[in-house]
Amino acid sequence: MLSTATGTPAPAEATWRPKQPPLTTPWTDQVGPGNALPEYPRPQLTRQRWMNLNGLWDYAGGGEQPRTTRERILVPYPPESALSGIQRHDDHMLYRRTFDVPRDWAGQRVLLHFGAVDQKATVSVNGRRVAEHEGGYTAFSADITDALRPGSPQRLEVAVTDRNDENPYPVGKQRNEPGGILYTGSSGIWQTVWLEPVPAAHIDAVDITPDAAAGAFSLTARTTGTTGERVEAVVTDRDGREVSRAGGPADRPLRLPVDRPHLWTPDDPYLYDVAVRLVDARGRTVDRVGSYAGMRSIALVRDAQGRPRMALNGRVVFQHGPLDQGFWPDGSYTAPTDAALRSDLEQTKRLGFNMVRKHVKVEPARWYYWADRLGLLVWQDMPSLPIDLAEAPGSNPPPSAAAREHYRDELVAMIDQLRSSPSVVVWVPFNEGWGEFDTVRVAELVHRADPTRLVDPSSGVNCCYSLPDSGAGDLYDDHTYVGPGRPPVEGRRASVDGEYGGLGLALDGHLWPGRPQAYEMTHSREELTRRYAEVSDDLAGIVRDTGLSAAVYTQTTDVENEVNGFLTYDRRVLKPDPEVVAAHNRAVIDAGTP
Repeated sequence: MLSTATGTPAPAEATWRPKQPPLTTPWTDQVGPGNALPEYPRPQLTRQRWMNLNGLWDYAGGGEQPRTTRERILVPYPPESALSGIQRHDDHMLYRRTFDVPRDWAGQRVLLHFGAVDQKATVSVNGRRVAEHEGGYTAFSADITDALRPGSPQRLEVAVTDRNDENPYPVGKQRNEPGGILYTGSSGIWQTVWLEPVPAAHIDAVDITPDAAAGAFSLTARTTGTTGERVEAVVTDRDGREVSRAGGPADRPLRLPVDRPHLWTPDDPYLYDVAVRLVDARGRTVDRVGSYAGMRSIALVRDAQGRPRMALNGRVVFQHGPLDQGFWPDGSYTAPTDAALRSDLEQTKRLGFNMVRKHVKVEPARWYYWADRLGLLVWQDMPSLPIDLAEAPGSNPPPSAAAREHYRDELVAMIDQLRSSPSVVVWVPFNEGWGEFDTVRVAELVHRADPTRLVDPSSGVNCCYSLPDSGAGDLYDDHTYVGPGRPPVEGRRASVDGEYGGLGLALDGHLWPGRPQAYEMTHSREELTRRYAEVSDDLAGIVRDTGLSAAVYTQTTDVENEVNGFLTYDRRVLKPDPEVVAAHNRAVIDAGTP
């Protein structure tokens, strides 16, 4: 078990209490200062000792950078959320707290980690600047050892600027003025903040790439402070039996062959445990971390009719799942609890799907951990740059040079952050042309950053604000509402319905303030279930006739005024009959899986 040490919040005159959200979830009342996301936040690089800094912090926000904190906020819930206790947007934010370094950390380096802070963050410890970070979706860390003061509480300060869609950063569907398919923004700290002690020479990351055809893992331990230390890695199966061992220089790939490997699939999401040690010339352990890995491949193949299809582990498997937005009525961008985060994926499995498209958002590491564990293929979108969707297609100016630079930087960082997750099989750089630019070059950039996965360069290339089809990438992606779409399957790329559906049902008592919207509105559970069955039957016929490779239904949950989810926004009602939905989803998968 991983142990946690508790930091001491800074004193403040203000008190904290949660605000009342327009809708509560089953987990809203479980959240408080003593249990704000207490789980270990980085499942693919684990250590035994760490300190969670989630909880109450001093806070101030406004139109200018504040200097004095007069409120309290519950981290890591964004200020716009009810769970934060603030429930408003501030362009500029100031977070402060103190913590004590445990005595048994003496002689170690101390690392400070942030899961994500939106958009620009400057971090100081005891008045000394230790980190600056731009971009709201990727993790960052700082070695704060030299800023610590022995024998006294340590003062931590995070100054943040986030003007949401008015700044040239990827924002996904966040907006200062939400409405329709655009939602309330989330600013500031919105993922776990934590500390860990490490030796001077230590492991920073473990990159694991499966080679299912060869039955081997490639593992690279990225390190800091090494002076000739070696890496030793051991792979064990679920029963704890060693199945592979290798050693070699740090920061170099190790090959770990596995005899008769157990392949990872959505029906059997088998994961191996991985232990990695950094050892010195005398064989003494300098640092050790834990991880896990799944053996699987993703590629394009030709089916019996010569059509390009998506194949998992060398076999054509139809990929079917919902569009997953990742918004919460109580926590905004942040799920109230880890159980809530897991629950959406469990419901996706219950509905018979084998895939999920994470739509223009990057989730905390634990979301991908649950996708890996539960067995869902993940299509990972890059959060889009802001555009004005009220303007007609073609009227938005191209992204500025600064926006393009921020986009490329965060795209590569996202890929690097998620590269070891076996569930992630497709990267989606652009959606419906939102902030699209240099499509061919961006697709090539993604392929260079990760040649082991497929690239869907322009989801919804047939519609909306998309630039003309560039022919780049591995997939041709059609969006048709209600649909399903019937794109041709030809050439070298597989064809997919990247979005379809959008059948709505508004349920009193489970609605966000405002007018409910959907692509097609139904008026009862029975009508919604019947229409879903009809659309699914049409989809199954298209799959059989054309060789379509995948389909993404809109969507997992209602989001604010959109009511086309399987679940209400508060996650309290599963709207259609789940048995009927699951049966039709399995029939579609079977239709496309020879």
